[in-house]
Amino acid sequence: MKTITVSIVNVTSYTGLELLRLLSAHPCFAVTSVTARSTAGKRLCEVFPQLGYVDSMIVKSETRAGAISELVIADEPDLTDLAFVCLPHVAAAESVLSLLERGIKVVDLSADFRLHTPALYEEWYKHTHPAPALLEEAVYGLCERYRERIQGAALVANPGCYATAAILGLAPALAMGLITLDVIIDAKSGVSGAGRGLTLGTHYTEANEDVSAYSLSGHRHLPEIVQELEAAARTGGHPVEHPLRATFVPHLMPMTRGILATCYADLNQQGARSSLTTEEIRALYAQYYAGEPFVHIVEQPPHTKWTYGSNQCLVYPMVDTRTGRLLVISCLDNLVKGAAGQAIQNANRLYGLAETTGLPAVALYP
Repeated sequence: MKTITVSIVNVTSYTGLELLRLLSAHPCFAVTSVTARSTAGKRLCEVFPQLGYVDSMIVKSETRAGAISELVIADEPDLTDLAFVCLPHVAAAESVLSLLERGIKVVDLSADFRLHTPALYEEWYKHTHPAPALLEEAVYGLCERYRERIQGAALVANPGCYATAAILGLAPALAMGLITLDVIIDAKSGVSGAGRGLTLGTHYTEANEDVSAYSLSGHRHLPEIVQELEAAARTGGHPVEHPLRATFVPHLMPMTRGILATCYADLNQQGARSSLTTEEIRALYAQYYAGEPFVHIVEQPPHTKWTYGSNQCLVYPMVDTRTGRLLVISCLDNLVKGAAGQAIQNANRLYGLAETTGLPAVALYP
């Protein structure tokens, strides 16, 4: 297959750097352009010395345009086949619009194209959407639900990290009508989820030996969680007669990577499935995710360290027989399956490659 040229917009973000790390070993994607305004004019290995040895590991071909570590960071991306956009919201939409006009396919890692309506976007992000017409064209980049639509799309909206964990944990139960439309999502994330920008709350001495809840009045990943869980309920043949009621509380943990989401919902008391056991629920989840390369139903509550550095999402469903509730624990690496790895999975799908191409399946341990 012809090598696909790739640009990373805002390579100095955590997600941009993680993309670079993963793409350095990808057999079909060649990073030929990177941007970051704060470090424009510098070589990548000047900004990230750990990249100085990367090029000796890459199998060169005539279509590979130079060495990754020798790339010069620019203000604007060169013309490539594909661009990964790692800018904050609003700025990302403006960049995406420009890239699409130049005929470049885009995987956007911001929140700018995840929601379907401009009004909902404005409500949660307090900005008028810069490119509202594109909201209808963008495909929500969760391969486990939309892989057929992703292939051949021009614009893929990479899901949020919390949203990915919550949706993968609860979508099967809603699609199969196992639970009511009232869910609680209690999620914990490592500090890297806040990005590289300096803030008081993410300083080492503030975050270390501390756990704190935040965004209690509504985290920005909540509307996409609701949007996609309602869609799961509808596609499963269980129409949403009333809007999904979701409580989502994120917490900051003193660790670098990882998200663990514990989801709660009452079992649906209508029909034969009201008395399902944990073993039966687990079998239904395993059937729902059969053949998925990156979602695995596990036999014991997963740890975030079990996914560290990999593109895996581990899901553990169980029935609390005392309360008649379903409990689902899902965990993933927020920088891989929650961001850069999922973006590459989407890009693989865009070009008809196996979704596993260039992505790590085994976590780092310890």
